Amino acid sequence: MVNRFASVNTALILKVVGIICILSFFVDFLILLLPFQPTDRGWQISLATALVDRGIVPLVGLGVLFAAYWFDSADTGGDRPKGIDLRFPALILSSILGLMFLLIFPLHLNNVNQAKAQTVNQISQDAEQAENQLKGQLTQLQAQLNSDQAKAQLEQLRNQAKAQFTDLLKDDQKYKQALENPQVPADQKELLKKFKANPQELDKFIAQRTDPQGLANQRLNQIRQRRDEAEKQAKDNAWKSGLRIGISSLLLAIGYIIIGWTGLRSLGALQGGGRKAAAR
Repeated sequence: MVNRFASVNTALILKVVGIICILSFFVDFLILLLPFQPTDRGWQISLATALVDRGIVPLVGLGVLFAAYWFDSADTGGDRPKGIDLRFPALILSSILGLMFLLIFPLHLNNVNQAKAQTVNQISQDAEQAENQLKGQLTQLQAQLNSDQAKAQLEQLRNQAKAQFTDLLKDDQKYKQALENPQVPADQKELLKKFKANPQELDKFIAQRTDPQGLANQRLNQIRQRRDEAEKQAKDNAWKSGLRIGISSLLLAIGYIIIGWTGLRSLGALQGGGRKAAAR
């Protein structure tokens, strides 16, 4: 008697847990649909990702629900009312979910590839715009430097910079203090050592730092490097998202379809045309 009571309570608890798991998934599904933007590719990607991430919940719910009916079938007492048999609608639901996740697989891959192409194209356009802007600024600066006054000012700046470095390098005490100063960056300390060992490197450094074309080339290299890094990151993110969500949705589809079709076949829903599915 005690075992039968425990079996009845266990079956009831498992049914409640299974139904709640299934219903919670559909509550999340309805919330995820808002705001409804079926033509927005980003919305489609987010929806597919969220559904696949939550796709295991109703699968667990179905497993718990059928475990409850297994406990019911183990109960030898036939005088207890069975209630509503949810196995048939649960199997239909499992087949529908299997079809849904099966469709998500190619749709998500297509959306991710198109979003990746759009992102890469936007990154290229932004980089090209930045390059054109930099080239325009360089042209204006070179035009301004064509005057004798501008050339004289530039030469004066070079002489002042060289004089400051030369004074520092000639004064051993200041040079040592600069190397020992923790606030001086390590790359600047390496430059000071290089200038100390070879004074001609100082002239090259000042010429590079005051050459508009050289500075523009450095800036162009930075723009192109950031463009390449952004494109690589966009491609990596698309590849990871497509692989993770695609494989997960395919696995979920296989699981739901196996449960749905196998269960329906065992209940006789796919055999005999009008035979009633019943649990004896």
